[in-house]
Amino acid sequence: MNATARPYRSVLYIPGANPRAMAKAAGLAADAIIFDLEDAVAPDAKEEARVALVEALNTHDYGPRRKIVRINGFDTDLAEKDLEAALSVAPDAILVPKVNSAADIAPLAERLEGSGLKTSIWAMMETPTGVLAAAEIARAPRMEGFVLGTNDLAKELGSRSRADRMPMQTSLQLCLLAARAAGIIAVDGVYNAFKDDEGLWRECKDGRDMGFDGKTLIHPAQLAIANEAFGPSRDEIDLAERQIAAFAAAKAEGKGVAVVDGKIVENLHVATAEALLTKAAMIAEMEGNQ
Repeated sequence: MNATARPYRSVLYIPGANPRAMAKAAGLAADAIIFDLEDAVAPDAKEEARVALVEALNTHDYGPRRKIVRINGFDTDLAEKDLEAALSVAPDAILVPKVNSAADIAPLAERLEGSGLKTSIWAMMETPTGVLAAAEIARAPRMEGFVLGTNDLAKELGSRSRADRMPMQTSLQLCLLAARAAGIIAVDGVYNAFKDDEGLWRECKDGRDMGFDGKTLIHPAQLAIANEAFGPSRDEIDLAERQIAAFAAAKAEGKGVAVVDGKIVENLHVATAEALLTKAAMIAEMEGNQ
């Protein structure tokens, strides 16, 4: 199955040093959880966070939510201990910060291949060098997804924050193009003003319009908006169903195209409609199991 078929509407960061938050996350309406051992954990709490992470993943049932562990970078002396702790509980994925090239994650890919685990690799795309190497990184072994680190990227670019995200557009689209070419997931960066629902909705809509699978979130209060923005709407589901039915009827009559709402429907529109309905069904199943 193409990695992008599974819903990743909402990907919530949870601090690895916060046992209460990790326990609560098991009941939240997130499609995926990033258990963070990097930025969200103070330097003197790293070991405490590793212990808490292992206990949480061994104790709580996270149901259909994908479990992703963000470790510290391989350029630090923290990464190895983070990785040992993470792999001991077999998460769905390891998220590596500041990936600049496929070579940065090659040793991890080799290690996972020899581990017998199904754990995949995700890459934080948050440096200019990484963005320019996105196509190479996306096709690296075990690579399953990109997370856009827009805060770090803005710092590296020296760009200003704007509602239209114009200074970030090239970086976002290069990473998205690379992800789509390789058939992997691409998740948009965080929206920092977690009490600004209108701004979050606007940025989620922007990311969805571009083609991102979902958005990384810093607070549970952001989940409902991200899930709605990146999930198929009732109108989209209705249109998809009508496109599929109309094309099937046209095909039965020996025609190669159909017309729905005054617009041509071809094979490519049917494929898109079928993918949307598949995702809608998966969302419904996931929500039923949460």
